[in-house]
Amino acid sequence: MKHIFRQLLMNKAIKHGSIHSDRTSKSRITRVERNLLITAKRYVKDFFLIMGGILSASFGFKGFLLTNRFIDGGATGISLLISALTEIPLAILIVCVNIPFVILALSVIGKDFAIKTAFAIAGLSACLALVEFPNVTDDNLLVAIFGGFFLGAGIGLAVRGGAVIDGTEVLAIYLSRKLGTTIGDIVILFNVVIFSAAVSLLGVEIALYSMITYLAASKTLDFIVEGIEEYTGVTIISERTEEIRQMIINELGRGVTIYTGKRGYGKRGEMNEVEILYTVVTRLEVSKLNMEIEKIDRTAFVVMHSVKDTKGGMIKKRPLKN
Repeated sequence: MKHIFRQLLMNKAIKHGSIHSDRTSKSRITRVERNLLITAKRYVKDFFLIMGGILSASFGFKGFLLTNRFIDGGATGISLLISALTEIPLAILIVCVNIPFVILALSVIGKDFAIKTAFAIAGLSACLALVEFPNVTDDNLLVAIFGGFFLGAGIGLAVRGGAVIDGTEVLAIYLSRKLGTTIGDIVILFNVVIFSAAVSLLGVEIALYSMITYLAASKTLDFIVEGIEEYTGVTIISERTEEIRQMIINELGRGVTIYTGKRGYGKRGEMNEVEILYTVVTRLEVSKLNMEIEKIDRTAFVVMHSVKDTKGGMIKKRPLKN
């Protein structure tokens, strides 16, 4: 079976001109196979993430928000607001409201993202129309918090899968390029308009609970997208570079990168070359790193910044050393 797959792969590669039949080597075919396997794994992972997002968001809608007429921000909030005021099913509104954003995503972000987003929105619509979820509670505060939690988790999982089920950010990206403002400012302005409309159309109390829903969804979305683990990137400039490098490797068990720079300002204004260390540690290791650096060089210049996530390297492969 593997031989047949390899032969089909080679024929396809030759047909498309990516390799030549007279120079085809085993290493090239292996490379193509590896790339296809990585792509296939990525798409399978994205599919399950998007499906998980669809189920979570649907549960947030039908298990909490719809029966209590609470809304969220963005395109989802528009759909919920219209659904609360009319007899139009949310499953239809989700698709209709997001169609312009999907079309916009095609030109602003790309074809792959637009296709995944269209699939996610269509899947959410189908799930809302066909799958039954129990109404969990009628307590307004619980509805606002947990409805927002499951909705935010659904949006976050979809984002992890390379799609969105709320097209507001696509519009925000487009307008930020045109107007020169930040994406966050546009999203906030968009939501101010939605919640202002909710105050006049649904009442102050529902609008206030809906703001709690939005905050719960936003925090959950950030948690899902940015991950549970938090990392800190550390840049170290010292006269005792080699000792600090050995400490990071031996004491913390972390990798370190060394690059050469120049001091922009010294005691006498010289511009001497200096070796700069860069490493990434977990937030639990920051205290120990600072202590060990101080033991070696109390005058070392250390700069730290937050890192949302990492890929590759040693930090996720080796255990903490505390």
